Amino acid sequence: MPLAYVPGPVSGQWHLGPIAVHGYAVCVVLGVLAVLWIAESRYRAMGGRPWLIVDAATVAIPAGLLGARLFRLIVDYQWYFGPHHDWVSIFRIWDGGFGLPGGVTAGVAAIWVWCRRHAVGFGPVFVAAVPGLAFGQAISLLGNWFSQDLYGPPTTMPWAVPVSPWNRAPGYQDFGTFQPLFLYEAIWDVLVGVALVYLIRWFSLTGDRALGLSAGLYVIGRLGAASFVLLGPQQRSGVVVEQVLGFAVLVCAVAYLYLTRTKRGPEPLVITGPQRPGHLRHVSVTIAQDARPTVPTTPNQP
Repeated sequence: MPLAYVPGPVSGQWHLGPIAVHGYAVCVVLGVLAVLWIAESRYRAMGGRPWLIVDAATVAIPAGLLGARLFRLIVDYQWYFGPHHDWVSIFRIWDGGFGLPGGVTAGVAAIWVWCRRHAVGFGPVFVAAVPGLAFGQAISLLGNWFSQDLYGPPTTMPWAVPVSPWNRAPGYQDFGTFQPLFLYEAIWDVLVGVALVYLIRWFSLTGDRALGLSAGLYVIGRLGAASFVLLGPQQRSGVVVEQVLGFAVLVCAVAYLYLTRTKRGPEPLVITGPQRPGHLRHVSVTIAQDARPTVPTTPNQP
């Protein structure tokens, strides 16, 4: 054990009467709140309707959490199904097990559908939300300090984190402190968030291009952390799948940014004209009701 290191959590949960509060879940909730606050502030600064982001979040947050959990269940299925495993553990979300790629994909799809149904321009919504996603992810990653996940090779550096013996990877039982990969990735995500704020402004990025840039930058940091993470034999297959998907997302993001390199913002906050669902029908009814025959009149004869 080194002389100086980052202290580990005394406990991963606390009890407020009969309610158990888990540190990992608290970090996830704080990350979601950070996304909402940043996105709402940025959207209002664009001239958007107040509380629109919060309204969209009522659909995006449940979809995102479900997508994040399903992604982790698919990638790490061997931890939940098969001999000597309890499938009921898929509901123990307080122990960790959320995958940002699945959460972002499901959340973005939900926001897109919500914007289409409410005639809201989804480009400005994504421009407002993308930097917040990076900052929110950085906060959520700190939950791994409580669950003691996402750590790297043993180290005696002052910023090393202690890992309990039952959470150490096989073959590393004699080591006490490890590289905090979750902290490295969180710092990277903060830098990505700051960079997105300025890049969106300097290059007048549209919502889709900001989202593509965010995905590409996030994947670079995630692949870097995943290449050093210590895992047991059961987890390696899941990491390989995640790395393959990460490379695919990176290639698609770079290709999309290149193909749309001439596209510039800003984009309309509200969808108008024929793109708005039901707009033409509404106009035709209004015209029919307002149309009145014009009867020529003649002056009264004396």
